[in-house]
Amino acid sequence: MAANKKLLFLPGDGIGPEVMGEVRNVIDWMAKNRTVSFDVTEGLVGGACYEAHTCAITDETMADAMNVDAVLLGAVGGPQWDNVERHHRPEAGLLRLRKDLELFANLRPATVFDALAEASSLKTDLVQGLDILILRELTGGVYFGQPRGIETLDDGSERGVDTQVYTTPEIDRICRVAFELARKRQNRVCSVEKANVMETGVLWRRVATATHQDGYEDVELSHMYADNCAMQLVRAPKQFDVIVTDNLFGDILSDCAAMLTGSLGMLPSASLGAEDESGRRRAMYEPVHGSAPDIAGEGKANPLATILSYAMCLRYSFDMGDDADLIEQAAQNVLSRGLRTLDIMQDGMTAVSTADMGKALTEELDKLV
Repeated sequence: MAANKKLLFLPGDGIGPEVMGEVRNVIDWMAKNRTVSFDVTEGLVGGACYEAHTCAITDETMADAMNVDAVLLGAVGGPQWDNVERHHRPEAGLLRLRKDLELFANLRPATVFDALAEASSLKTDLVQGLDILILRELTGGVYFGQPRGIETLDDGSERGVDTQVYTTPEIDRICRVAFELARKRQNRVCSVEKANVMETGVLWRRVATATHQDGYEDVELSHMYADNCAMQLVRAPKQFDVIVTDNLFGDILSDCAAMLTGSLGMLPSASLGAEDESGRRRAMYEPVHGSAPDIAGEGKANPLATILSYAMCLRYSFDMGDDADLIEQAAQNVLSRGLRTLDIMQDGMTAVSTADMGKALTEELDKLV
């Protein structure tokens, strides 16, 4: 048995605890059937933490996050916390994790499983076999820039200010990750910004070009304006391999790409920090979907995105690519059997609960090994 690897579970709010429970079942399966086990601790984040501690995440939980190999997060948020002060709202816990852990690179794959190609809102031939990776810069840009806020003007009206800020090192490091990832895929990177109207876009294009010329000339680099990229994603998405972009555009474009696959409930994500001297990266893994408070506790949530996020954890934090492949193949097999949670339900398929989908996946794992 390999040395235990340390994970911090932060189930969060809404359907978070339900889908994270199915990940625990997969981890238990791995401990029994593979050569690795995990030490799992659990903490509070988001609204659940606010109810217990009147903050979105405690200093103690942040210290735990700093000292594990990876964090797995469920989802945060809900309407009951809409009127909480912004710095204590559930989303503040997520932002603090990203910022304090220095998770600057957000990996959002948009992959279409063969069994779900017809579930996409686009024509099947446009999305069959789709495999895009969107790399979003996560700790800079308009979400963190200063000054920001809302002020009352002399005439009684209000003015809101958000500041988009990027530096050369911030752009350089995210582009280097993009080029490295592309080398393991189709070797193509599209850098996306708004250099036609934004100064940060001008800098982004300039730095992306310089970084490309610094040892990555073997990777094909193209540039595209963000609005055009959004259009191209729904016109001809297979033209893309790796898309690298800033925090705001990455947020928007990755959700757009997500719906090409048929459901947010199917999509995982990874947020990675810089490598330290030992080659270790701080990392957090979470499904793309939200907390879905309208179905929380009803057993209707799709756990596959969270389970696939765990597969990404195996791949990127622990270099366990074979095990990640195994989980992804099990998910593919479950869908090929016609099992569907309500978010991906299709005519002629079998509707199953959150727990039943998780059980079906571990049954497929048994068959595969």
